[in-house]
Amino acid sequence: KPLRNMADSFKGIATTVTSQTLVEVAPFSRACSHVSVLFGYLGIAFKFAEMDYVAKVGDLAEASKSFGTLKSLLDHDIEQNSVRKAGSHSRNLLRVKRGLDMVRVLFEKMLATEGNSLKVPATVAYAQVLAPHHGWAIRKAVSAGMYALPTKAQLLKKLNEDETSAMVQMQNYIAASAPVILYINELFFSRELGIDW
Repeated sequence: KPLRNMADSFKGIATTVTSQTLVEVAPFSRACSHVSVLFGYLGIAFKFAEMDYVAKVGDLAEASKSFGTLKSLLDHDIEQNSVRKAGSHSRNLLRVKRGLDMVRVLFEKMLATEGNSLKVPATVAYAQVLAPHHGWAIRKAVSAGMYALPTKAQLLKKLNEDETSAMVQMQNYIAASAPVILYINELFFSRELGIDW
């Protein structure tokens, strides 16, 4: 049950965030790895996002061998003056956070949209979260791929969920991922790094 795995793993991270405890890299990267399944099920429109997301989550999993917390990972990149360098852990963390946020918006729109089409929820989620950071060619490819999205029913079947259980798990993910996304934003803002790069 990929949706339940996503929701449950982020509940754990959200509990850490709300208890003011530092978020550890290893459980965070494990939670993020559950989300990559969803990108795979969305088809060609999100193939680039899936490949990019999976690679970045892999980097964070590898980084967990050297860094205990997301804070220490970011502070190390600041010390090395490598925060914005391609391939830096900080840059990868920011990209992964965008993937989590895109899925959060997708689920919100799916819950708010009638019918069986994923085109509107996926288009809105992409436009809101990822498109501002993508060049023209990628935006064009994603736009073209939106016509090949599965239907809501097809996606739920792949996720092994019925509509009722899927709605509950999507709501759980939305609720659990929101404080985690805010926490990561705050890590960057508190160090005056910004998040729009």
